[in-house]
Amino acid sequence: MFTDKRLTQAYQSAKVELFDEKSKYIFFSDCHRGDDSVSDEFTRNQHLFIHAMDYYYNNGYVYVEVGDGDELWEYPRFKHIRVAHSDVFTVLKKFFEEKRMHFLYGNHNNYLRNPNYVKDNYYTFYDEYNQKRVELFHELKPLESLVLKHRCTGQEILIVHGHQGDFMNDQLWVVSMFLLRYFWKFAHVVGFHNPTSPARSLYKRHKVEKAYKKWIIKHKMMLICGHTHRQKFPKLEELPYFNTGCCIRSRGICGIEILDGKILMVDWRIKAADNGDLHVERTVMRGPEPIETYDFNCHEFVDNSSSDDCFDED
Repeated sequence: MFTDKRLTQAYQSAKVELFDEKSKYIFFSDCHRGDDSVSDEFTRNQHLFIHAMDYYYNNGYVYVEVGDGDELWEYPRFKHIRVAHSDVFTVLKKFFEEKRMHFLYGNHNNYLRNPNYVKDNYYTFYDEYNQKRVELFHELKPLESLVLKHRCTGQEILIVHGHQGDFMNDQLWVVSMFLLRYFWKFAHVVGFHNPTSPARSLYKRHKVEKAYKKWIIKHKMMLICGHTHRQKFPKLEELPYFNTGCCIRSRGICGIEILDGKILMVDWRIKAADNGDLHVERTVMRGPEPIETYDFNCHEFVDNSSSDDCFDED
């Protein structure tokens, strides 16, 4: 019940952006960028992420970061994250300066709800080499939610991180943050997993996803989110619930694209050629399917949860 309320609030307060067949979007979530220490799970995929972002920048995509981009629960001082992943922020700044970036916050970076925190940490930073402050994301306004509305059909897509209504990560986020920062941060390095995280608990994943689907049925709207770290691309006639997956898998990063009026799931990995040379490869895992395929005004859908087409790698 509370998930329904929180998602509805997010929808009602969302920024609305029109899109059409010419629009290009890439949705990544759950990068969890850290300080490049042994507990920073994003480090192993940093160069893969940069290569993918260069591809999207050069091909005219809009970048939507669907929450938990920076791991502010574990590493509260953003300047350490920025220094550790300076090349990533250089690429993100190019998107930002061309107004091709939407920065959504999730539970692990919900500090971004505070305009003063954003102003103090994200607007500018101190350049140690040149000994002066320079702009990063000046006037950045992080969002809780985004609604893409089709310019012709009026079809709407709600994009949120997906923690809304997840009790331990929404209402009791302070408790979860404290446990992660001072206990699980060190415990997961040696193999223990945080039981409050849907990314580490199958039960939590299914519970959260069930709440999402109830909201979709009630409000008859397509949903794109992250949070659970589990990719989801519905089969035809299944409820239009999409999950971007995450960027901290050992095998690579995954995301959702909108391209030429269609939606597709993509996977970026480092692969070996026949001669042994390593290269980065973008693979379409699901789709593409026309966006209108997931419009409640045109089709009927079923909640076929028993045959969830999800990915449980790693």
